[in-house]
Amino acid sequence: MSYVYKVMDSPVGKLKLVANGSKLSAILWENDRPNRVRISPLREEKDSPVLLETERQLTEYFAGKRSRFELELDFAGTEFQKKVWQALLTIPFGETRSYGEIAAQIGNAKAVRAVGAANGRNPISIIAPCHRVIGASGDLTGFAGGIGAKKLLLALER
Repeated sequence: MSYVYKVMDSPVGKLKLVANGSKLSAILWENDRPNRVRISPLREEKDSPVLLETERQLTEYFAGKRSRFELELDFAGTEFQKKVWQALLTIPFGETRSYGEIAAQIGNAKAVRAVGAANGRNPISIIAPCHRVIGASGDLTGFAGGIGAKKLLLALER
């Protein structure tokens, strides 16, 4: 597979948008952990149509003008991870869910920790809204972009 990327500025820092063909494969954070998302090799391509469209939709989202994304996604992960990431896509704009609620939604109520691990490896942050997943107590929990970014994204959606 050949992945291309483009970097965009955003209110939560620089984001690396990654595509495979005509589908979005990842949105990586400026200070992302190495190997959190395993995609390689990468080649910069600033004029990729899917990356330009992703940047346009994210810019609208950050400006408060978009609450839904309309992009083809290419999730690379285990079947369990893909189930979790698909469940993230069902969380309505402006709402949150707990890890336990996501585990129950995918039919495995006891897999709360595994859901947390899959959530942490979500390759398409923001669009597959892992920032909308919070602890059972309502506390904000770990986030690849940092808790500050999670707070900003949740505040933007209020």
